[in-house]
Amino acid sequence: MVIDSHLLDSLSAQAKASPRLRMNFDLRNSPADDSQRMLNALEPGTELPIHRHMKSSETIVILRGSATQYFYDDAGQVTERVTIAVGGPCVGMSVEAGRWHRLVPHEPGTVILECKDGPYEPFAPADIKEKPDNC
Repeated sequence: MVIDSHLLDSLSAQAKASPRLRMNFDLRNSPADDSQRMLNALEPGTELPIHRHMKSSETIVILRGSATQYFYDDAGQVTERVTIAVGGPCVGMSVEAGRWHRLVPHEPGTVILECKDGPYEPFAPADIKEKPDNC
C-alpha cells in the first residue's frame, strides 16, 4: 500500500463529512493482526476525550497539518502541551501507557499516523475523563 496525497485527501474529505469530524483508515494486514496502525484524519472541532491507554503506549506522527497533545494529571488539569506540525521542530511523539492525554487538531486536513500495541479495546469508563472547563 502507498500512502499518498490521494489517500490523505480522500480520508480528510470523509472526516469533514462525518458528524464526529474525524475518520480513520486501518493499516493492519488483516483483522488477525494484533496491532493498531491507522491513519487518522482530524478536523478542527472534533471532540477527542481525555483518555489513557493502560496496556499500550501510543505513537503519533503528523503527516499533514498541526495539532497539540495535551497531557493531564489524575485531577484532569493540564500538565503539559506539545504541538506537532509538519515541518515543525516536533513532528511526533510517543505517549507512555497510562498517561492521560488528548489531541486537538488546529488545521483542516490534519492527518496523523497512530500506532498502539495489541488489538483494539474500547475504553473502560475509568480510562476517560470529562474535560474541565479550563481546557
